[in-house]
Amino acid sequence: MVMIHIYPMIELRHLRALVAVAETGNLSKAGKRLNLSQPALSHQMKALEEHVGAELFQRKSNPLRLSPAGDRLLSTAYDVEKLIVQSERDVARIANGKAGQLRIAVECHSCFDWLMPSMDAFREGWPEVEMDLVSGFQPDPVGLLAEDIADLVIVSHVKPRPGVVHHPLFRYEVLALVARNHPYTNKAYLTARDFARETLVTYPIPDDRIDVIREVLKPANVDPPRRKTELTVAILQLVASHRAIAAMPGWAVQPFLDRDYVASRPIRKTGLFANLYAATTEEKSKSAYMTEFLDTMRRISFSSLKKIEPVS
Repeated sequence: MVMIHIYPMIELRHLRALVAVAETGNLSKAGKRLNLSQPALSHQMKALEEHVGAELFQRKSNPLRLSPAGDRLLSTAYDVEKLIVQSERDVARIANGKAGQLRIAVECHSCFDWLMPSMDAFREGWPEVEMDLVSGFQPDPVGLLAEDIADLVIVSHVKPRPGVVHHPLFRYEVLALVARNHPYTNKAYLTARDFARETLVTYPIPDDRIDVIREVLKPANVDPPRRKTELTVAILQLVASHRAIAAMPGWAVQPFLDRDYVASRPIRKTGLFANLYAATTEEKSKSAYMTEFLDTMRRISFSSLKKIEPVS
């Protein structure tokens, strides 16, 4: 009698789980990205380690760091993921055609720098898709979808609308920005009362789309003196010269914080957090290249931006 032994195989889900853990450095965050519970993700990692016969992580590191064996397998995971994406893209082109357009509107001015790498990476695989940015201030950016002026809109606040789908990208902290030697640098965090004593500089967008005003200042009946400008560098220059303070996404100003151009502090004891979404119509969200662009934005953001998390 011939005995047939069936050995477990490395599955795609195992490789994707390894990538998520490696990029987030945390089982809980990786589980959120994959929509898995932490125990389920731990079980997958244990099964993968048992299959390859080696530990993939340095057990007592925080955040989690890969072992040499883990590094080698991570390289394979990226190669496999790239091949799968390319194969899916080729099949989609055969089934749906190659051409299309992707017009992008941005509610948050500071998103442009982050969008460029995502657009460049996407363009390599879909050169036939015509990409464009819808410039200028938009009082109702999501409304551009219904007007067929934009195909995708980046927003930080979800207002449900018929026929519109909001795709979560990532969660981030909104930080208070002050000059390097500002007295507020001695504080652990800023409160609404602290903002009342300073001029607040913001982008020229409605107050209900500015997180610090909507979530912190307005509930406390605080209405500080205001300045507005469309340019991120202008905001930071006003902050650095003690003429104003600001509240901006930490990931958007991280290069300036790394250079010590300005200083940052949390807003409120518990911090002020927000989510970033990509809004599309239901119909356009089903196209192959739109699906891939959404995936590309998430991949680029988690590989290049600091201190962001998956949307809960």
